[in-house]
Amino acid sequence: MRLTSLDVFRGITIAGMILVNMASIAEPNVYPPLLHADWHGCTPTDLVFPFFLFIIGVAMTFSLSKYTEENKPTSTVYWRILRRAAILFALGLLLNVFWNKGVGTFDFSSIRIMGVLQRISLAYLFASLAVLNIPRKGLWILAGVLLIGYWLAMMYVPVPGFGAGVLTREGNFGAYIDRLIIPSSHLYKGDGFNFMGDPEGLFSTIPAIVSVFAGYFTGQWIRNQPVKSRTSVGLVLFGIGCLIIGWVWGLTFPINKKLWTSSYVVFTTGWALILLAACYELIEVRRIRRWSKGFEVMGLNAIALFVASVLLIKILVKTNIGSGEKAPNTFDWIYNNLFVPWAGAFNGSLLFAIVTVLLWLAVAYGMYRQRWFIKV
Repeated sequence: MRLTSLDVFRGITIAGMILVNMASIAEPNVYPPLLHADWHGCTPTDLVFPFFLFIIGVAMTFSLSKYTEENKPTSTVYWRILRRAAILFALGLLLNVFWNKGVGTFDFSSIRIMGVLQRISLAYLFASLAVLNIPRKGLWILAGVLLIGYWLAMMYVPVPGFGAGVLTREGNFGAYIDRLIIPSSHLYKGDGFNFMGDPEGLFSTIPAIVSVFAGYFTGQWIRNQPVKSRTSVGLVLFGIGCLIIGWVWGLTFPINKKLWTSSYVVFTTGWALILLAACYELIEVRRIRRWSKGFEVMGLNAIALFVASVLLIKILVKTNIGSGEKAPNTFDWIYNNLFVPWAGAFNGSLLFAIVTVLLWLAVAYGMYRQRWFIKV
């Protein structure tokens, strides 16, 4: 069984990721919804990453459904899972090398170890192993333990030099654990972290695993429901419930993407359920599909588009037009000469981002027509 609405949801998410990644380069000339929250809080941009993990969990329901107590996975299955996780992690490292030193150079002395693909890799690996070896009830218990345990650790375990419950970039417990495990030269240096933590760190990957579990639980529920509007309504009601629980939890453990707080997991799961419900109702129930074809073809090659689009951004930022110290990088030259003069600074950054999404949509269509589906 293939859930077309899930492919569309994945395509919407990858399009959103490309949009916000490209727009954010022109900061501060960017509309606030296209930027991450500076620290506590949640913008539409902060929904993109957890949506990816949620989607992985839903897809896992279908890819691993054939394995049961009577039909246990073989060593080949585990090898495929490990191989996929390793490739994702390696791709993330490769992107970090390019960002650190520029395209065509390989210096691992100060490469950032963690990143978006690395977190996806680890969350996918541990969630897959758990799904294959722990009964459904046990998975629910494990998800609760991970979220509550992370909350208790972050709020009540003292950090040397800072104390307990300090949720700053340097003083939070997760950053402290990351500094113990990862050499400082390999931690994130931007956004005020200054090699003292990482927004995709090891410790904060623990609750990110639950974002995958949330998708898996959702996929299991959908598989047992009729293709009717009541299923869509059920998803919306679950989503609203998660939004309320996440918001209330956020009053004591703030919603924060860069810490991937437990409240953030629940809150973003709520939005994921609501968007999936909309896609499910339109595509699976009402069979209204013409609007969604572009998103579907992007969703079928999501990882390839992610890696290629990030590489393009790195090339635009790391290469220059002209020579000399004042030569603008390629992005700034295109932005200031082609978009700003007739659209303005803010609209120019948005238009540049939209054009970029359309470019990758064209690439995705070309791959779709050639039946090129790159799987990791």
